[in-house]
Amino acid sequence: MRNRLYVGLILLLVLLLSACGAESKEDVLKKLSTKWVETKGYELDAKMKISTGSEPRLYEVSVWHTKPEFYRVKVSQTGEDVSQTIVRNKEGVFVITPTLGKTYKFQSDWPEKNSQAYLIGSLAQDIKADKESVMTETENSYVFETKTRNSHQKMLPTQKIHISKKSLLPTKVFILNDQKEEQISITFDKITLGTSRSAADYKADMPEDTTKNETASTDTELPVFQTHYPSLQWEGINMVEEKVIKDDKQERVILTYGGNKEFTIIQSPIVKKDVDLVPVFAAGDPADLGFVIGAITDQSITWEQDGVQFFLASDSMSREEMMTVASSMTASESK
Repeated sequence: MRNRLYVGLILLLVLLLSACGAESKEDVLKKLSTKWVETKGYELDAKMKISTGSEPRLYEVSVWHTKPEFYRVKVSQTGEDVSQTIVRNKEGVFVITPTLGKTYKFQSDWPEKNSQAYLIGSLAQDIKADKESVMTETENSYVFETKTRNSHQKMLPTQKIHISKKSLLPTKVFILNDQKEEQISITFDKITLGTSRSAADYKADMPEDTTKNETASTDTELPVFQTHYPSLQWEGINMVEEKVIKDDKQERVILTYGGNKEFTIIQSPIVKKDVDLVPVFAAGDPADLGFVIGAITDQSITWEQDGVQFFLASDSMSREEMMTVASSMTASESK
């Protein structure tokens, strides 16, 4: 009996010591806040996989950030000569698209109100903002499951953030739909904290090789125009009309939807012009569609994808709903 009592006491002591040694969610959050948010700047390289369309798309992501407001994010599609760079400096927010020779300028507070999973400061704020977030542990990682704060919250409401116990830096992020299926994954290849770049590194300049390769004054239509349709299916919303308008200069497809929500989508082949050396002012705010940056207002969103220029307008949809439709557009048969 005495031996059993000793064994029981020892087991109880081990359990108590284990509980004392375990770190709480609050303990880990405090460490992350100190390491991620308080750093004067950082640079990182990551890979992003987007599985929301008919086939997964792979992207390379490069980020520079210098406090307080300088950002430079370049997203390049793997295996394709397609990229976009979004820059925030003292003059505003710029979106640079070398393949089109275009630079758009926004008066926006991006990325303050729109969390981005490849910005580690945004991830820290996501964890902090969700009071119901859950932390679990694996042998090498802390895993936080939190609500998303991006522009696709209805379609992609949850994310899992994996953080290395050794470095206290994120290693990967999985963004999930409401069925807990992985739709976007980000794998961090390299993160360097404490970096600081000069303001000159955050100029919104078009890459030099793009300007050199442009011809003097020709407009070139990018090849293979294929009609795109929303791949999502919302109950009570149906396509009312599909109209094709052709003239000597351009072909346009107009899709009209009605029902619970009414909206119109206009799409046409992109005509690539000479490089715009002066940024074009874009009304609204930058809209991160995952694969491309568009421009959004309360009643419309414009973006360019797969050689096609899109314009979606609606008086009955929220910004989030318009972005959900835009993110689902794929070249396919009518939905």
